[in-house]
Amino acid sequence: MSPADFQIFTSLRYDPSLLQVHSNPAFTHASWNHGHSSPFYMLDYHRDRMLRAAHHWKWDSAVEVLTGDAGLQLLAETITAQLSQKDQPVKVRVDVFQDGKLAVTASSTPSLPLHRLFPTTLEPPALDSYSGTVFEVVVDTADNVNPTEFTHYKTSKRQVYDQARKQAGITSPTIPREVLIVDSKDGSIMEGSTSTPYFFREGRWVTPVVNKETDTEWHGGQDGTSRRWALERGLAFESMVLAESLVDEEECWLSTGVRGFIFGRVKLSR
Repeated sequence: MSPADFQIFTSLRYDPSLLQVHSNPAFTHASWNHGHSSPFYMLDYHRDRMLRAAHHWKWDSAVEVLTGDAGLQLLAETITAQLSQKDQPVKVRVDVFQDGKLAVTASSTPSLPLHRLFPTTLEPPALDSYSGTVFEVVVDTADNVNPTEFTHYKTSKRQVYDQARKQAGITSPTIPREVLIVDSKDGSIMEGSTSTPYFFREGRWVTPVVNKETDTEWHGGQDGTSRRWALERGLAFESMVLAESLVDEEECWLSTGVRGFIFGRVKLSR
């Protein structure tokens, strides 16, 4: 088998304050490394997502490295060994190679209240009391994005996302703006460039539909970790969201595996 020209990867949060979750009754609903206390945000979900990708591409060595409790423990130990600061929140990127090698890079990330990482509900629109940064959410102007295995699984092949971010003027990860990727075939929202979006429709929060393992055609974006968490707990539901249904100044939520749940407003003209 010729070497792959890409890596599977995930970005997750390391945060010592997360050690409070396992013993805090307010967060008993949280997924937590199969019930174990940990400074990693949804590490089990991140591992599961990478493992599904490794199975898809038949990367047997990577599958062996990531499988089971041993795989989860190896992942935690590998990340921890690469952290120079263990008393502050860190954004961690884990790359998985075809041969099963793991590579870890880390960068600083702001502190967050635990309720932003594990909300018990997503409030309806008009969140005047929201105290975090409100992201401006724009729509990608390109019309040539087709769902593929590289929009369903998170890999280093990110040209679609990089181009959308450049077009939207997102030149730094610190800019509070997100761009929504649109399916060129049906005009539906696939996902955000680095986040899962949620929109308020018919009295509930919905997020775009993504591929199931049994589907024969690619559609939608990535099955993100925080997205999985929100769906499993009934905070949101899957539904097609057409780009043309968005309204200027519409309020929405975004979620990521590093920053948790973030409030946003749609901006249709910049």
